[in-house]
Amino acid sequence: MLARLKGKWTYFVIAALLLFLILIPFRWFLGQYTVIMIFIGLFTMVTVGLCLLLGYTGQVSLGQAAFYGTGAYISAVLSKICGVNPWLSMLIAAAATGAFAYVIGYPIFRLRGNYLAVATLGLGVIVYILLRQLGPGGPDGMAGIPYLSIGGFVFDTSFKRYFLVWFFCLAVLLISQNIVRSRTGRALRAIHGSEAAAESIGINVDQFKVKIFVLSAVYASLAGSLLAHQMSHISPGSFGPLVSVIIIVMAVIGGLASIWGAIFGAATVCILKYELLLGFGEWDIVIYGLILMLVTIFMPEGLFVRLRELFGQWRLRYAQRGAEP
Repeated sequence: MLARLKGKWTYFVIAALLLFLILIPFRWFLGQYTVIMIFIGLFTMVTVGLCLLLGYTGQVSLGQAAFYGTGAYISAVLSKICGVNPWLSMLIAAAATGAFAYVIGYPIFRLRGNYLAVATLGLGVIVYILLRQLGPGGPDGMAGIPYLSIGGFVFDTSFKRYFLVWFFCLAVLLISQNIVRSRTGRALRAIHGSEAAAESIGINVDQFKVKIFVLSAVYASLAGSLLAHQMSHISPGSFGPLVSVIIIVMAVIGGLASIWGAIFGAATVCILKYELLLGFGEWDIVIYGLILMLVTIFMPEGLFVRLRELFGQWRLRYAQRGAEP
């Protein structure tokens, strides 16, 4: 009976979430938060890649913003300056970013622990400096990036772009969930537990780490391309090293080993960033650091995972009371 009840609750939660996401952009519901929800969807995609890399494979990365910015700039340059179709630009940007991650993946994953963290942080800093110095428009960035369109249907309003971004976001979430539940997911968890033990049972540790690194880079690149084509303007400041720290905070809040928790983590930080901390200026990074510290100490599994456990306990007590004569 408990298993049937759990299945019913799962379907109910999924249906409620989908209905909520569909209704959000309508003006009579929560239309004023449409832009924030677009950013939540974009950051969810980047955070999911980090969860696969850090939460499941155990590899620290402080450079996700580098791939986020690389995808945005490649797509923007190809579509605006070179006249390439925006959809093809996104595809080329994802392929180029993935290739870049593959090339640097093997040497960078020879490092371990703090050395790996510093190396990925350095990667983020290098890409940020290159975008500022060599990117079109320099520190001011570039504007006039064309909107995405399908035939004559142009995604030129927040309402339209909302559904486009969340289509890609949910697709990324489902793909990632399937990866976690597959043999690849079991291999990643084995690597996280012990690389030596994983190698002893025939798992190619280096290959798996690089593959997930490439996948996380492609996710970030896709989010960056969508950002460029939905904002029509990008600048290096949107992809600085501190953005990588914010993405880490999102992953920790949602739970490093929770795919769907990425939505919760991204939503929490985006609401803080765009609604509650606007008047704090540069002090907001101090608040993010405090949140990161508190969650790591008191809820290392993640705030979303902890809330889900409490909900599960309440549901179990409810079922047991219902089963009593």
